[in-house]
Amino acid sequence: MPNELLIIRTSALSLEKVWQRLPEISAAHKFGVQAIHNLREKMESKGVPFARECRVIEICNPSHAQVVLTQQIEIATALPCRIAIYEEAGRTVLATMKPTAMLQMFNAPGAAATAQIVEDTMIRIMEEACQA
Repeated sequence: MPNELLIIRTSALSLEKVWQRLPEISAAHKFGVQAIHNLREKMESKGVPFARECRVIEICNPSHAQVVLTQQIEIATALPCRIAIYEEAGRTVLATMKPTAMLQMFNAPGAAATAQIVEDTMIRIMEEACQA
């Protein structure tokens, strides 16, 4: 079922291959890696069994972040951009929240153009990571 708040792309490449490609592809688009999370490992380290592989990469472009944070500092609660990578029905899935949708929650019209630029770039990053 489609979710209007998400951008989703799928790939025939393995999760590991897509995961390895994301930092370099993000950097090529001037987005730096802020953090990486392996949710299965993290949950299991806390004694919570979780069988599915799910990883999250947090990326950010400081110039774009400065524009939106100058508009409204509360937008910091939605930064950095996160891409989740997991497997579903034999395919690798990349998913992220639409920056344009997230910024609508903050009523910061001056940030809308930047949110669209970031969203377009996130789509390119995800699509490039999915390519063989």
